[in-house]
Amino acid sequence: MKENIKNPYAIIKHLHVTEKSRVLQELKNASSNPSLKKCESPKYVFVVDKNANKSEIAGAVEAIYKDKNVKVVKVNTIHVKGKKRRLRGKPGMTASIKKAVVTLDIGDNLDLV
Repeated sequence: MKENIKNPYAIIKHLHVTEKSRVLQELKNASSNPSLKKCESPKYVFVVDKNANKSEIAGAVEAIYKDKNVKVVKVNTIHVKGKKRRLRGKPGMTASIKKAVVTLDIGDNLDLV
Protein backbone atom coordinates (compact mmCIF):
# COMPACT_ATOMS: atom_id res chain seq x y z
CA MET A 1 0.00 0.00 0.00
CA LYS A 2 1.27 3.49 -0.84
CA GLU A 3 2.06 5.71 2.15
CA ASN A 4 0.49 9.16 2.31
CA ILE A 5 3.44 11.58 2.39
CA LYS A 6 2.37 15.17 3.00
CA ASN A 7 4.16 18.34 2.01
CA PRO A 8 5.80 19.85 5.14
CA TYR A 9 4.52 23.29 4.15
CA ALA A 10 0.95 21.91 4.11
CA ILE A 11 1.38 20.66 7.69
CA ILE A 12 3.12 23.76 9.13
CA LYS A 13 1.10 26.81 8.10
CA HIS A 14 3.03 29.61 9.82
CA LEU A 15 4.75 30.70 13.01
CA HIS A 16 2.31 31.91 15.67
CA VAL A 17 3.67 35.24 16.93
CA THR A 18 2.20 36.45 20.24
CA GLU A 19 3.66 37.77 23.47
CA LYS A 20 3.45 34.34 25.09
CA SER A 21 5.12 32.60 22.15
CA ARG A 22 7.97 35.14 22.20
CA VAL A 23 8.48 34.43 25.93
CA LEU A 24 8.73 30.70 25.16
CA GLN A 25 11.36 31.39 22.47
CA GLU A 26 13.45 33.51 24.85
CA LEU A 27 13.41 31.08 27.82
CA LYS A 28 16.94 29.95 27.01
CA ASN A 29 18.20 33.54 27.40
CA ALA A 30 16.40 34.21 30.71
CA SER A 31 18.96 34.99 33.37
CA SER A 32 16.91 36.89 35.95
CA ASN A 33 14.92 33.92 37.26
CA PRO A 34 16.91 30.82 38.36
CA SER A 35 14.06 28.42 37.57
CA LEU A 36 13.72 29.81 34.02
CA LYS A 37 17.48 29.61 33.55
CA LYS A 38 17.17 25.80 33.63
CA CYS A 39 15.11 25.84 30.41
CA GLU A 40 17.89 25.40 27.89
CA SER A 41 15.64 24.07 25.12
CA PRO A 42 13.92 26.73 23.00
CA LYS A 43 10.22 26.36 22.22
CA TYR A 44 8.49 27.63 19.09
CA VAL A 45 4.74 27.88 18.44
CA PHE A 46 3.36 27.08 14.99
CA VAL A 47 -0.13 27.06 13.51
CA VAL A 48 -0.54 23.62 11.95
CA ASP A 49 -3.05 21.63 9.91
CA LYS A 50 -5.99 20.42 11.99
CA ASN A 51 -5.53 16.79 10.89
CA ALA A 52 -1.77 16.62 11.50
CA ASN A 53 -0.47 14.41 14.30
CA LYS A 54 2.58 15.02 16.49
CA SER A 55 4.99 12.85 14.52
CA GLU A 56 4.00 14.54 11.24
CA ILE A 57 4.53 17.97 12.84
CA ALA A 58 7.97 16.98 14.16
CA GLY A 59 9.00 15.61 10.76
CA ALA A 60 7.73 18.72 8.96
CA VAL A 61 9.65 21.11 11.25
CA GLU A 62 12.84 19.10 10.79
CA ALA A 63 12.30 19.03 7.00
CA ILE A 64 11.60 22.77 6.71
CA TYR A 65 14.60 23.74 8.85
CA LYS A 66 16.97 20.97 7.68
CA ASP A 67 19.62 23.55 6.74
CA LYS A 68 19.88 24.51 10.45
CA ASN A 69 20.08 20.83 11.54
CA VAL A 70 17.39 21.13 14.21
CA LYS A 71 16.22 18.13 16.22
CA VAL A 72 12.67 18.16 17.59
CA VAL A 73 12.53 16.73 21.11
CA LYS A 74 8.84 17.16 21.94
CA VAL A 75 5.60 18.43 20.37
CA ASN A 76 2.55 19.56 22.32
CA THR A 77 -0.66 20.37 20.44
CA ILE A 78 -3.56 22.64 21.36
CA HIS A 79 -6.94 23.07 19.66
CA VAL A 80 -8.06 26.71 19.92
CA LYS A 81 -11.78 27.21 19.34
CA GLY A 82 -13.03 30.24 17.44
CA LYS A 83 -14.56 33.13 19.36
CA LYS A 84 -17.92 34.74 18.78
CA ARG A 85 -17.56 38.11 17.07
CA ARG A 86 -19.83 40.63 15.40
CA LEU A 87 -19.03 42.32 12.13
CA ARG A 88 -21.27 45.18 11.00
CA GLY A 89 -23.96 44.02 13.40
CA LYS A 90 -24.02 40.44 12.13
CA PRO A 91 -22.93 37.61 14.43
CA GLY A 92 -20.06 35.40 13.34
CA MET A 93 -17.11 33.37 14.51
CA THR A 94 -13.35 33.63 14.17
CA ALA A 95 -11.57 30.62 12.72
CA SER A 96 -10.58 27.67 14.91
CA ILE A 97 -6.89 26.73 14.73
CA LYS A 98 -4.55 24.03 15.95
CA LYS A 99 -1.29 25.19 17.57
CA ALA A 100 1.82 23.13 18.11
CA VAL A 101 4.44 24.00 20.72
CA VAL A 102 7.66 22.48 19.38
CA THR A 103 10.59 21.93 21.78
CA LEU A 104 13.98 21.75 20.09
CA ASP A 105 17.13 20.05 21.32
CA ILE A 106 19.53 21.96 23.60
CA GLY A 107 21.61 24.39 21.58
CA ASP A 108 19.33 24.39 18.53
CA ASN A 109 17.48 27.52 17.45
CA LEU A 110 15.76 28.86 14.37
CA ASP A 111 17.25 32.42 14.49
CA LEU A 112 13.97 34.08 13.57
CA VAL A 113 13.84 37.82 13.09
